[in-house]
Amino acid sequence: MRHPFVIGNWKLNGSKKFIDKFIVDLCRELHGVADCKVAIAPPMVYLDQAKKAMRNSKLLLGAQNVDSNLSGAFTGEISAGMLKDIGAQYVIIGHSERRILHLEDDQVIAKKFFILKNTGLIPILCIGETAAEKMAGKAKTICARQIDVILQLQGSQAFENTVIAYEPIWAIGTGCAATPDQIQEMHEFIRDHIAQKDSAVADQLALLYGGSVTKHNADKIFFQPDVDGALVGSASLIPDSFMEIIKLASVKKHRV
Repeated sequence: MRHPFVIGNWKLNGSKKFIDKFIVDLCRELHGVADCKVAIAPPMVYLDQAKKAMRNSKLLLGAQNVDSNLSGAFTGEISAGMLKDIGAQYVIIGHSERRILHLEDDQVIAKKFFILKNTGLIPILCIGETAAEKMAGKAKTICARQIDVILQLQGSQAFENTVIAYEPIWAIGTGCAATPDQIQEMHEFIRDHIAQKDSAVADQLALLYGGSVTKHNADKIFFQPDVDGALVGSASLIPDSFMEIIKLASVKKHRV
């Protein structure tokens, strides 16, 4: 069964002092929120601190990346086994910033996906198109390609207990979110595309929106039938804003 889910991607932000206060405050507020899973993905160096701070709470731990190798001579990398050992449950892969700045292609991301599934971690697979691809009418083709590389290698069952975040690259960090109708159209396409292989898997798949979500636009985004939550960037660093987004997501369950 699909449940509302909100995860904060902190990117290259945070400090020891910030994390302790943020998590204490957030956990206190979460006591009054039902029917919404909530996770944060702080920088790698703070994962252990965050896990300890959220002990005995409903808050879940995510990581922002994972290496495509299990172990070995890969200086500076973090393996899936290490993330599981430290207590992470979710791992973001395929984010547009990784695809663009670190030249990660679909094959590398598919390998990471496979490793995460085999390690018992839940992938949050980010997919989405650039502004040029959108203008050329290729948004659905691009998203289908990014999904198909996993379907072809691992089959539809790979998407069981998995999250997909649709993040149109032209909306990331620009303050220019897609319209609710555009978001629903793409989310419906993504679900239908997987349903062509396995409708049962598609029906339970959590689909998040990840393009400049704020407390001001979240309600209309969450109102869309194929949107299950959000991958939140900068707004997840502002406690009041993040909490408001979470509350709006929790209301969705009672609308369905």
